[in-house]
Amino acid sequence: MRQSELVRSMVRETRISVDSLVWPLFIKEGVNIKSPIASLDGQFHYSPDRLTEAVEQGLQAGVRKFMLFGLPREKDAVGSGAYAEDGVVQQGVRAVRARLGNEAYLISDVCMCEYTDHGHCGILSGHDVCNDATLPYLDKIALSHARAGVDMVAPSDMMDGRIASMRAALDGAGFEQLPIMSYAVKYASSFYGPFREAAGSTPSFGDRKTYQMDMHNGREALREAAADEAEGADILMVKPALAYLDVIHAVREQSALPLAAYSVSGEYAMIKAASSAGLIDEYKVMCESAVSVYRAGADILITYFANELAAAIARGDIG
Repeated sequence: MRQSELVRSMVRETRISVDSLVWPLFIKEGVNIKSPIASLDGQFHYSPDRLTEAVEQGLQAGVRKFMLFGLPREKDAVGSGAYAEDGVVQQGVRAVRARLGNEAYLISDVCMCEYTDHGHCGILSGHDVCNDATLPYLDKIALSHARAGVDMVAPSDMMDGRIASMRAALDGAGFEQLPIMSYAVKYASSFYGPFREAAGSTPSFGDRKTYQMDMHNGREALREAAADEAEGADILMVKPALAYLDVIHAVREQSALPLAAYSVSGEYAMIKAASSAGLIDEYKVMCESAVSVYRAGADILITYFANELAAAIARGDIG
């Protein structure tokens, strides 16, 4: 059963479709911006008026799903730019809709860290993030994104109870059909470094270990995923991916919900750096890494390699 590519492809256990790929994009407040992100080789900041260029690039590659992150010009203690009706993500969504209609599926990250002047994911009480005080702000962000025209919201804050609160807020405003992809299992990981530079979201003090998960814990991940599922999440996510393949598998075994995995910035940057140093074959390692995430049990892969993986699937190198 290994003698040729034809028979290997026939008996393959893990199948990958371009339909399952999501490409993260960074929207920077301003006009006529397309600037390289130093920490993420091959990725760019786009102003709202140029975001459509990136979306069209993805569509040409066969990628139709995009996750949007915003970089506001100004920040404050409550992250008001995140829920402003003319916020940077909201502007970008409207620009894409005006040009492409519903051709692209737009998923918005719902969090506060990029928008707060302290860089944490919620409302502060002293130096502590106050879980319950944060929930109404997350609801406001989700509602403003829904009104702008996103297809799905993806809360990444890791506050307890935010899925139930957000579901009630969306339903109450007439967005009963808008799905929620929950960052259900998000670890306080060292793999986020390049993203924090790209999104300008490094905390000004402390860390996020009081609300993101401890890397030592696996059973806790099952509790977190089960809680979000009970609160009404439509899709669960594990983040990061490669260092937590066991967690992806465990959540897959527990839940029948669609399961996403986020192959984060550090994973992408390591492959790029090792390739630049001549230590690995970037294309082959990219493919193998992606397959491992699906083999662990993920249905959806959020990755900066989305376009390249789509090409690999089209060539039959994976899939």
